[in-house]
Parts: sequence; structure tokens; C-alpha cells
Amino acid sequence: MEQNHACEEENEENKNINPEGIIILGVYIHCEGCGNEVVRSIRGYEGVEEIDIDAKNNKVIVKGTKADPAKVAERLRKKSGKHVELISPQPRKELNHVEIKKPEPKVIEVVLKIYLHCEGCAKEVKHCIHKMEGVRSVVPDIEKNMVTVKGSMDPQKLVEFINKRSGKHAEIVKQIINESDNNNIINLQLQGRRDPPDQQLLLYAPQLFSDDNPNSCALL
Repeated sequence: MEQNHACEEENEENKNINPEGIIILGVYIHCEGCGNEVVRSIRGYEGVEEIDIDAKNNKVIVKGTKADPAKVAERLRKKSGKHVELISPQPRKELNHVEIKKPEPKVIEVVLKIYLHCEGCAKEVKHCIHKMEGVRSVVPDIEKNMVTVKGSMDPQKLVEFINKRSGKHAEIVKQIINESDNNNIINLQLQGRRDPPDQQLLLYAPQLFSDDNPNSCALL
């Protein structure tokens, strides 16, 4: 009787966690190999019955009435090293629990100088960068030898990650920090940092006739 009662409680708990039996995850899928890696990461995991890859919309649909959405998302994140977003179902809010809002991570756009000698090299670098936690998108430009990366990662750690994992030399050209109120743009010239030109002083009408102004007009 106790065992049956425990099974009933477990089934009831699973229904509350994922009543529809469908989990939708947001994962950037850039190629067939990437999709296969996602499948390998969560295939056979507790409660997972079926996995569908929607590469066009960068979504992974997981089916299984006993699968815990949060645990499946965390499993995929750890195994693949990709940025994983739990789209559906949303986590339950516990009653009598004060929710503390965490500050949204700043989305940073980093332009890197990396030598890309061919299409295969660009794909290899792109695949490598996507393995870093926080990376959301990677866009290589072979002609300019530039790679634009967006995400919540630390730019300097990103450079170290690329140098270590891919063996290629990466250098930061530009950083754009996207915030809710304003955008801070930091340009780092490859030849060296340039200081902004000195601002010209604006003289208002009363100052034009001041004795302290050597360029003031003289009234005859």
C-alpha cells in the first residue's frame, strides 16, 4: 500500500511539473552536426521519450510526461555547452514565496579579429565559440576576417576561450553593451587607442564681453 501511495504521489508531481508532456527549448542550431549533438546530450535522459529538432526556428521539442523541464534544460546546457532557454512550460511559482527578480544579464556584442582562411575554418571557429556559456549568436565574415559574437559572456574570457580551444589568435576590435536605457560603445583600434578630440569651449553672450576673455570685443 505504501509503495502504491508513493507511486501515485510521484505521478501526481510529474503531472504538475509538465502536464502536457511537451518541453520546448530555445537552442541555436547552426548545422546538422549541431542538432545531432543536442540529441545525444539528452537522449535516454530520465523521462525523455522523443526529441524533435526545429533547426529553422532554433528550437528543440522534447516529449515525455515524466520529464522535468528544468532538469532537461540543465542537462542539455551542461552536456553541449550551449546557451539553452526554457521556453515552455514556464517554471511554477511557489505559493507564499517572495520572488526576487535577478537583474537581466547585459547583452554584449563583440567584434573579433580572427584570421579565417576558408569556409571550413569559419564553421570550426563558429562551432567552438558556441560552446562557451552565455554565447547566443556567432556571425563570421571571411572577407574581413571578423567574427561578431552576441551574448552575456565576458569579452576578455571569450578571447582566452577561443585562443585555448581553437588555437587561433583572437583580438577584440569593438564592444557594444546593450542596456535598457542606453548603449555604451567601446571602440578599440587595432593600432592603438585614440583619445577623443578636445571639446571646444562654447562662449555664451555675456562671456563675449568679459574682461577675463582675451578675445572679447572692445566697445569704442
